[in-house]
Amino acid sequence: MATEQPTAGAQTQIHNIGYRNYDGPRLGRAYARRSLFSQTLRGSYGLGRSAKSKVLPMLLFAVMCVPALIMVAVAVATNARELPIQYTRYAVVLQAVIALYLASQAPQAVSRDLRFKTVPLYFSRPIAHVDYVVAKYGAMASALFVLTGVPLVILYVGALLAKLDFADQTEGFLQGMVSVAVLSLLFAGIGLVISAVTPRRGFGIAAVIAALTISYGAVSTVQAIAFEQDSTGAVAWLGLFSPATLMDGLSTAFLGADSAFPGGHGPSAGQGLVYLVVILGIIAGSYGLMARRYRKVGL
Repeated sequence: MATEQPTAGAQTQIHNIGYRNYDGPRLGRAYARRSLFSQTLRGSYGLGRSAKSKVLPMLLFAVMCVPALIMVAVAVATNARELPIQYTRYAVVLQAVIALYLASQAPQAVSRDLRFKTVPLYFSRPIAHVDYVVAKYGAMASALFVLTGVPLVILYVGALLAKLDFADQTEGFLQGMVSVAVLSLLFAGIGLVISAVTPRRGFGIAAVIAALTISYGAVSTVQAIAFEQDSTGAVAWLGLFSPATLMDGLSTAFLGADSAFPGGHGPSAGQGLVYLVVILGIIAGSYGLMARRYRKVGL
């Protein structure tokens, strides 16, 4: 069937459908990195998301804060001479809540981008894989720092209201904040690396919980067995094999915390240096694995 060919005198029309060139400011990589950081941090507490998404993170945040409020109320009402718990011990005691929070929010931060294949879209803009990793890691660590740091602020304010010694409380509070800052970096790195392996959020949640809780249970059990068999020298070294016991040992060695290890056999100052090196190695390794993962994903 023959088709009609356009005649030489036919006129061509160009229709303006409204597209315009952008001539505004180019905000660049720094702005994109800050925006991604802010979006991820807000999303970690359900802000800017549905009401359903706010329930679990806000509930866990409340669970972290309520014991601190109770301790403060008791200290004020009874004119106690000291708080019932050390600042450096609070996060370790409530590590199960922290693990649940991390398991629920770390996959949310990275798995959805992998599942819906939106990561290459990020890298199509003036943002590199390093910017993505820095923003996600920083946001997750900041979210954990808020989760663990706010209860310490409550304890500190309550201690001052109870007229406890200002110098002692300030020193303990600062030690506690250093402890939760390191814990936030350590746990965030572990949670994000595990979550970035799979686009399936459910698998990520289960894997993060297993990595944090099962390792702690296993190490604590082996430590107890070693202590019962009078192998007290091995108790501190066994603490190197779990994120929670790593933080316990670091706080004991350098931040004045009482050890939760069996028999109170925490690491010495020399062993504490080993704990510090291992923690820094895990943090650096987590960042390196994340960067390597997203170099491949972005191709």
